[in-house]
Amino acid sequence: MSDEPVGAGYRIEDLAHRSGATVRTIRAYQDRGLLPRPERRGRANVYADAHLARLRQIADLLDRGYTLASIKELLEAWDTGRGLGGILGLVAEVDGPWTDERAVRISRAELGERFGGSPDDAAVADAVELGVLEPVPGSEDTFLVPSPQELSVAVELYAAGVPLTAISGHLRELRSKVEHIAERFLEFTTEHVFARYLGEHPPTDAEAAEAASLVRRLRPLAQQTVDAELARAMRLFATRHLREHLGSEQPREQREETSSVELPAATTRAVERLVGKDQVAAFVAAAAEREVQARSLDQLATNHAARRIVDERP
Repeated sequence: MSDEPVGAGYRIEDLAHRSGATVRTIRAYQDRGLLPRPERRGRANVYADAHLARLRQIADLLDRGYTLASIKELLEAWDTGRGLGGILGLVAEVDGPWTDERAVRISRAELGERFGGSPDDAAVADAVELGVLEPVPGSEDTFLVPSPQELSVAVELYAAGVPLTAISGHLRELRSKVEHIAERFLEFTTEHVFARYLGEHPPTDAEAAEAASLVRRLRPLAQQTVDAELARAMRLFATRHLREHLGSEQPREQREETSSVELPAATTRAVERLVGKDQVAAFVAAAAEREVQARSLDQLATNHAARRIVDERP
């Protein structure tokens, strides 16, 4: 079939050929509102040069790393005549890297060397699930390491005697807490900084550029705050931990043992609102202890009632 324009437009097959998109993709873009519907001429759907230009815009933005949802917002801004300069800058600032680390590649053999032996397939699969390693398409024995620093921490912990399964479990626990911190920081900055740019109408080009500048200024603050607070907490708890293990006269086996329990983030936030962040552990422990005592009392009462029934039988 010819890819030349038919009259003043294109058939969908012609449009697909010229744009590099598939017919199925073009229809999917139409369904998602990314591409205007074609003009109906008799029994035929006819696409114009504007559709071809739009498809090329979408392909360019996808190549630059934008999601389809972000592209839709950008194109809607373009369609309302506000231009894309400031909004593209804002999206690029938000979607840009939040770390100075550069991803590197590592082979399965190199992984084995760094972890002191032959590669552990289960551990590798676990690392892929966590995103510590990313498979490289077309190469079964090569991985992308998004954070070389995170992998180096795992290597050092393993060398110190920590099992790989324990390292993965610790990362999962840590990640849930860090994601909560990130969510709260974004809620905080949105409420106090970015709310004025998030009204019913999309920001103007100048407002979007101003918001992008703010994102650039605030970008390092979350990590700086976490670094400072982590250093404070480590100093506090490391000192306490050392004092408990070296300075206490109480035999170690007589000390109260503790264990960690994972709670849903929503439950933790609800408890924090109720009693404050510093009292979450005490509240959960007290609530659990009260429930255990209540069940013990119920069991005692049930046993007593059962004995009475037996004793009162003729």
